[in-house]
Amino acid sequence: MRRILIVDDDKHVCQAIRIWLKRYGYKVAVADGGTAGLAVLEHSTFDLLIVDIIMPQMNGFESIRVFHERAPSIPLIAISGYAFSHLNTSNPDSLNLALRLGATRCLRKPFKPTTLLGVIDDCLSETDPHRKHLATLTAVTRALLEPNDGMSSASRSRVDTSTKYSTGEA
Repeated sequence: MRRILIVDDDKHVCQAIRIWLKRYGYKVAVADGGTAGLAVLEHSTFDLLIVDIIMPQMNGFESIRVFHERAPSIPLIAISGYAFSHLNTSNPDSLNLALRLGATRCLRKPFKPTTLLGVIDDCLSETDPHRKHLATLTAVTRALLEPNDGMSSASRSRVDTSTKYSTGEA
């Protein structure tokens, strides 16, 4: 089971991400800030880190730098609703800074759970190529096993697939 550490001072964001990831088979730990996250990282091993940029005390940029320094092989997804708010330019300063400090990917809040799942899958497949698309396959399998509300699994699959492709999500 893959282990993910979420570091964010917003307990609602942590809870939402934690619930979603646990649903798809990840073991999730949560820390309410950079200092707490570093303490958790010292006592456990993780396959991926999700770190918010804007936090009190140790801000996310500093957290990214320190997390990357202590665990350089662990992919890190930087998330923020504020730091990446000017994504209309091709190379925003906050995005570049997060990547230079060690972030593997960056996501702007709010994001769709499927978007986060896809970014996690990409990051984990880069560090462990033979596990590529494991999260996606798990998600599809679970969706097919859920109650069908009068719709056959094959019909549900066709509807879900056509919806995903028509909205641009994969």
